[in-house]
Order: sequence, then structure tokens, then C-alpha cells
Amino acid sequence: MKIQFLGAAQTVTGSCHMMETGGHRFAVDCGMHQGNTEIEKRNQSVEHYRPRDIEFFLITHAHIDHSGLLPKMAREGFSGRIYCTPPTRDLLEIMLRDSAHIQEMEAEWKSRKYSRRGNKTEEPLYGMADAEKVIGLLETVEYDVPFHPFPELSVRYKDAGHILGSSFIELCVTEEGGEFKAVFSGDLGRPDQLLMSDPSIIQDAHYLFLESTYGDRNHKDEGASRDELAAAIEWSHRHGEKVIIPAFAVERTQEVLYTLHLLEKEGRLPADMPVYVDSPMAIRATEVFRKYADYFDEETRAIYEAGEDPLSLRNLRFTSDTQQSMAINQSSGSAIVISASGMCNAGRIKHHLRHNLWRPGASVVFVGFQGKGTPGRKIVDGAKKIRILGEEIAVKAKVFTIGGFSAHAGQSQILEWLEHFRTQDMKVFLVHGENSAQHTLAELITQRFGLEVHIPDYLEECSMVAGRPLEYSRDEERARPAINWDYLLAEAEAKLADVRARTDVIRDKPWVDQTELRDRLLAINKELIEFVSEV
Repeated sequence: MKIQFLGAAQTVTGSCHMMETGGHRFAVDCGMHQGNTEIEKRNQSVEHYRPRDIEFFLITHAHIDHSGLLPKMAREGFSGRIYCTPPTRDLLEIMLRDSAHIQEMEAEWKSRKYSRRGNKTEEPLYGMADAEKVIGLLETVEYDVPFHPFPELSVRYKDAGHILGSSFIELCVTEEGGEFKAVFSGDLGRPDQLLMSDPSIIQDAHYLFLESTYGDRNHKDEGASRDELAAAIEWSHRHGEKVIIPAFAVERTQEVLYTLHLLEKEGRLPADMPVYVDSPMAIRATEVFRKYADYFDEETRAIYEAGEDPLSLRNLRFTSDTQQSMAINQSSGSAIVISASGMCNAGRIKHHLRHNLWRPGASVVFVGFQGKGTPGRKIVDGAKKIRILGEEIAVKAKVFTIGGFSAHAGQSQILEWLEHFRTQDMKVFLVHGENSAQHTLAELITQRFGLEVHIPDYLEECSMVAGRPLEYSRDEERARPAINWDYLLAEAEAKLADVRARTDVIRDKPWVDQTELRDRLLAINKELIEFVSEV
């Protein structure tokens, strides 16, 4: 079997592992690439996927970094089956429609902007019709029930304990050279989190494709997470300001609601402090969670059976339309605002940050992983200012980073899950992680278990044949094209020299025109100062 890594290779987004065996072509996951502009360009480069040749997708869970390119595949000719669990199917229906709406709205906004400049219009990455096509291709499978997409392949979904309906996937492949089992962890859940069961256990595999998001660290004291959230609430309530919580619409929003429910029961949630869930997708996702309460862990199921709703609060308000969302920031007084996206790179959260990030009494509470290049990562890393919606905003709010809300296993929890494997010659591929975290985890796995570990690169191919050594093929220039810094700097210097040569012409212009040129040059200088400070 040949596998190509089309995403989540030394990054944490864009998960897609494309496989070919016995004339069949299929993939585990099809996620959207998220991060800086260069990373997101990969969403347009689908020639590597060959959508028309893909027979089916196996989706581990509904998060956009694992599913968000499915409509793009449909747009480019994919028409096969898409397997997932029942809760994942319902969540995908919500999330892919929402993603398509965002793609269409952003393309419309850019088109208006380009039209004013006389340039061509912008096409969306995909649209609502593409999302609807994907929804029609979804086929549900239950945990622990093997099925056969083709005779030589047996697939079994197991509970990954990450979000509602999330899975890791076992593939049993029969080829001429023999049989082997490959396991794809998807996103591995954190044990003992609210709502979700602990990840299922597995004991054997020939190849393990293991997520490594937190491969270089453990979460902070997870038992203190509720206290940390209470501290953020107390801080902003005392100052009459808002608590802004960027949260993924699926799982993280619901776990935060559950925690606020517990704080309310403990008398630690101010009675006069409204809680807003300001995300249409999160609102719909919360209803899906209630629908599939039988997928929760034993403790949460018992709470539901006793007639208590852990996803409800006395002052909980769902804001579905734009006017309601805008009213939150027009209102005075403290409030808790849970909004998407979780990495602050899209959606309504950007507006809430623009209105509150500069307020010293406000607080911003991060409850999930922040990918490189995202606004959330810049804030967490201590940026003094950040550009939001075209405006430079000072970071004056108190920033809280609460690792105990993460739906991902931390370093020690990944290793504990790995301890259950009994296959001594298993090959481990580390995916879905940043390079530094992967190298740290790889060293620990080799030291503790003596296993061979490989960290694949973007677009790398690997041939797996039972009983033979792995064969790798990578093209670093295609995966990460070199940047010609000498050329770029020479171009900048040439333009500056050109301006200097025209100084006399500038001085001869009317004074008002000179002031406008001065201001533009000052703005360029400011950009250069910020550029130098980041180097």
C-alpha cells in the first residue's frame, strides 16, 4: 500500500492521508489547511488529491481541519462514499454548511473590494451546493462494527474520546505480499474530560499514524481549569468588562458550558452576568450533543437521566443573528462571550476581540490549541498589538490559557495510550503536530518503547509492504518552495533608491500632496519596524 501525506504533516491542520492499494484509492480525513496565507494556499492545490479518482473517505471526526476540504473534493469531481459515525454525520451537516457560507461570504467581500480597484472577482473555495452534495454522500457506521469498502480492506471505527462521535480507525489490508493492520489515531482525546468517554484501547498494529499536537508538553494542572476560568470571570466582573472565550463550536463550546454549569452550582458564577453563545454553528452543535447524549461518558449520562441538563445555565443566551451579536458589544457591563472560531482567524470572535482586546479590565480565555500563524497564537505568544479586521488593536486585556479544556491528549497521555500496544516491531508515524513537538515525542517513544518513528513531510509518499522495510519519497522543494530573500531584499532596496532619486520631484509637488506622500512613507516605515521586530 502506498500512502501520501497531503496534510497534517509537520503541521496541525489539513489532515489527509491518501492511500492506494490493489487499484483502489481512498483517504483517511480531508481537512482544511489553516494558518498563515502560505499554508492556506494549499486548500487551492487539489491536483495532488485527484478528486475524481478517490473511491471513498474515512472521516475520523467533524472538526474542519479533518473534514473541511470535502466540499472542495465534491466541487472538483469526487462522488464516492464518505464514512463516519452518526454524531459525526450530523455535525458535518452543520459545519460544512457553515464553512461553505463563510467561503461564499468572504469571496463576495473580496470581489467587491477587487471590483472597486477594477480587478477580477474572487471565486469561493467552494459553495453551499458543494456542501449539500457532500452531505448526500455521508454514510454512517457504528463503533466496533467492521465493514468492507472493498473485499481486501476491513475497517473498524473505535471511540477516540476527542469530541462527540470522534474515532480512531483500524484498517486491515490484504495484499499479495500478505496482511497488515494500520491504525490512524485521528485526534486522540484527553482522558477524564467532561462529556466524552476515555479513548478506547488497542493492542496491536503494524503501522500507527499517531497525532502529536501536544507531543512536547503536558496540559497544565487539569484539575485547576475550573478555578482558572472562575478567576477570569471574577477579574472581568470586578472591572465591569467582558470575558471573551474563543472556542471551537464543536466540543469546546459544550465543555465550557458544562464547566460554567458547575460553577453556577457552586455559586461561583455571578448571578448578574449573562453568558452568550455567539455562534450559530455552536448553537446547532449543542442541540446535536443533546440528541446524542448516549455517546457521553457514564457520569454525564447519569446526570441526564437524573433530569439535569449540564449544557444549560440560568443566564444563558443564544445569539443566532448578526444584530444580536452586534448588540453584545454595544451593551455595557460584564458578560461571558463564547464565540468561534477557536483560533480567532474567522467568524464573530474577531469582532469581539476588536471591541474588547484593548480594554485592561477585559479577559481573553483560550481553551484550545492555537496553530502557528493564527491570531490566537500571536496573542498567546505575547503580541503587544495584533491586526484584526484591518485595524491594529493593542493587547491590554488579561490573557488566560487554560490547557485543561483541551480535547487533545497531552504528552504523557499519548504515551500512556501507546503503552497498550504489544507489537514490538510496530512502525510509528507522527502526524498532526508541529515539527518541534514531533521530534520531542519521537525521542521519547524511541527511548521508552524502542519503536521506529518517522515524521513525514508534506506531500511525502511512503510504500508499506508486509514484511519489507518502508520506502520513502519526499520532494522538499515542492513541499516547501525556497524563498529567495536576496531577490526580495534587492527589490526593496531598488525601490527605495528609486524614491530617493525622485526627491527633487517630490519637493516640487504642492505641499498638500507632499503631506500625503509623507504619510504613506511613514506607514511603510512603521510596517518595516514591525517586520524587523519579528525577525
